[in-house]
Amino acid sequence: MKQLRIGLIGYGFMGRTHSNAFTQVKNFFDLEYQPVLKAICARDEKNAKAFASKWGYESIETDWRKLIARDDIDVIDIAAPNNVHAEICIAAAKAGKMILCEKPLAMNGPEAEKILAAVTKAKVPNMVWYNYRRVPAVTLAKQLIDEGRLGKIFHYRAKFLQDWTINADLPQGGAGLWRLDAKVAGSGVTGDLLAHCIDTALWLNGNIDTVTATTETFVKQRKHTLTGKMEKVTIDDASLFLARFTNGSLATFESTRYARGHKALYTFEINGENGSLSWDLHDLHRLQVFDYKDESKIRGWKSVHITDGDHPYMKNWWVPGLQIGYAETFVHQVADFIQGLSSGKMASPTFKDGLATDYVTDAVLKSAKTKRWEKVKKVK
Repeated sequence: MKQLRIGLIGYGFMGRTHSNAFTQVKNFFDLEYQPVLKAICARDEKNAKAFASKWGYESIETDWRKLIARDDIDVIDIAAPNNVHAEICIAAAKAGKMILCEKPLAMNGPEAEKILAAVTKAKVPNMVWYNYRRVPAVTLAKQLIDEGRLGKIFHYRAKFLQDWTINADLPQGGAGLWRLDAKVAGSGVTGDLLAHCIDTALWLNGNIDTVTATTETFVKQRKHTLTGKMEKVTIDDASLFLARFTNGSLATFESTRYARGHKALYTFEINGENGSLSWDLHDLHRLQVFDYKDESKIRGWKSVHITDGDHPYMKNWWVPGLQIGYAETFVHQVADFIQGLSSGKMASPTFKDGLATDYVTDAVLKSAKTKRWEKVKKVK
C-alpha cells in the first residue's frame, strides 16, 4: 500500500474530524493509498504538540509555508479559518501538493476563481470538505434522482438551523469565535451553514439560475476578543432566499443561528412529479421516500433505514440494522478522494464545485443588499 503523507493546517473541530477520517479509512476501505499523519501545523506550538501527540502526527510546524515546502508531504489539508484558504491553496498548488480544503472554498467567488486557476494550472488533485454528500442516505437520494424515480422536479426546500449565538454577551473574533467576524469568515450563516445546503442542492438538482434573498444581523455590536472593544457585527445571523433552478424547479433556503432549540437542524425535501424525498440530519441514517406509483391503498411516506450492504458505503461498515453517524461521512470523503487518485478521476466536490457554491452565496448576499432577483454566475 502506497503512503499518502498528510500535512494538516489547523487543529480545531474540523481538524479533529479530518484526523479521525485519515486514521479510520484504512480500517474499513480497501484502498491503494494509506494516509500517514506526517505533520500538524498551527501557530500555537504548545497546542500543536498536544494535538500531534493525541492524534499521532509525527511532527509539527508553526508556519504553513514551511509545511508546504517539505518534501515529505503529499497532501495539504486546510482546516484553518476562511480568510487564509486562498493564500494557502495557491501556494500549495504552486508547490505541486494535493489539496483538501474546508468549506467554503474561499471568502467569495473572485477569490475562489484564483484558487481554481492555481490548481488547474498545477494539475493537482483537489477537494472541498462538503461532507454531507457522503451521508449514505443523501447519496442514495442522489442515486434515486439520477435514476429518474422522482420524474420532473418541481420543488427543493432546505434549512439549517442553530441557536448558539443568541446571547448578546457572546464576543466575536479570535480563535474560538472567528465565524462571527466577517473579516475572517467572509459572511455569517450564508457561507457557513447555507453553503452546505447549496452544495447538496447543486449536486442533487443541478445549477441555480437566480436568487432573491434577505439577511438580518440581530445583535448589532459585540465585544471583539482581540481588541476588547465593542465593534459592529458585520456577519449575517440569519439568511433566507428563494431560488430558481436551471431545470425550472423552485426552491426555498433558510439558515439562522437564532432558532432556539436547534443545535444543527439540517433538512431538505425534494418534490417531483412521481415522488418525493426528505432527509433530516438528526435522523441521518434514514431517507423518507414517497412513491406515487405505489398502489393507492398503501401509498404513503416510507422511512428507509440506510444500513444494508446495497446502500451507499454501508457494505464497508457493520451488519444490516447497525447505523453509522456524522464522523463516518468524513471517512467516506477520504475514501472517495483516494479512489479518485487511483482511477485518475477526481471525486467531487472539487474546487470547481466549491466555486459554484461560492457563486451562489455571492448572489444571495448581493440580493440581500439590492433587494432584487440576482443572476448566479456560472462556472466556466
